[in-house]
Amino acid sequence: MLAEYQVFGPVHDDGVTLFRQIKDPSELDLQFSNSSMPPKALLLRQTETLFKFRLGRTVKIDRVNLPDDRTVIFGIRPCDARSLTILDQVFKGEYEDPYYLAKRKNTVLVGLSCTRPEVNCFCTSLNDGPASAENMDVLFTDIGEKYYVEVKSDKGKHLIAGMKGLLTSAKEENEKKKKEVERKAVASITRSMNIEGLVNTLDNMFENPFWQTIAMKCLGCGVCTYLCPTCHCFDIQDETTVTKGARVCVWDSCMYPEYTSQASGYNPRPGRMNRVRNRVYHKFNYFPKNLDVTACVGCGRCIDNCPVNVDIVDVVTRAQEVKV
Repeated sequence: MLAEYQVFGPVHDDGVTLFRQIKDPSELDLQFSNSSMPPKALLLRQTETLFKFRLGRTVKIDRVNLPDDRTVIFGIRPCDARSLTILDQVFKGEYEDPYYLAKRKNTVLVGLSCTRPEVNCFCTSLNDGPASAENMDVLFTDIGEKYYVEVKSDKGKHLIAGMKGLLTSAKEENEKKKKEVERKAVASITRSMNIEGLVNTLDNMFENPFWQTIAMKCLGCGVCTYLCPTCHCFDIQDETTVTKGARVCVWDSCMYPEYTSQASGYNPRPGRMNRVRNRVYHKFNYFPKNLDVTACVGCGRCIDNCPVNVDIVDVVTRAQEVKV
């Protein structure tokens, strides 16, 4: 695999687990719960040069070739694989993003079932599960002395074809062990989010003072959006010297007031309340209406890392209880 593909996998580094390119399997940390940063960063990069240009009497454009490296993301959790399926609908919509789509086309997702969900995981509330193979090319599940392997796509079949010497046909007892691992993992998830009727609930409480109550706690730091596997806000900037420059795509956040500030000085989301409300509506109202899917996968990163303990499960639960 390492000879044919660039392989990225979970690597433990100074107290956090990140997806990094590996050169040897010994670098992998397969005992992690989930990565600190979602692997979406491998496809939707924090900073990406779109093209370069040179300045003179005219402007000369130096095109940047689309990425064509064959890549494996090894050890991706089911929630993060689901997030990429959600992002696909954004970047292959009416206006396609060739940079994201080129990377996505050349990437194989080799998943690792989550056997020990974290305290704030709630993927089962979003029609997913800790051992779901639905959005994978290949899924590995640790069943003790072996891994149970499920191949779900043509890309997965091609990858596994080169590993046949390492694999044997699964027996009925192996499948039973896999189901038992999945059952225990699902049973260990104690948090849940009720999204039934949530779109309509939010439709009827846009001006409710509830949002001001939530916003009073928020710092507006943006960590929830940067660590969210489905958030995809970005900005386009030109970086220049006297004679040359580059057009660069960089991550942005709807939690910042500059995000919607217009040249005229008008900002449709001037206060933190507007931005906090927009984050919730984008995931649980606008996205379901436009693309028929909730833009949350229940990974719990935003809960784990919020410095003031804003809890999206609590926010949605309380919103469902508001009398409108």
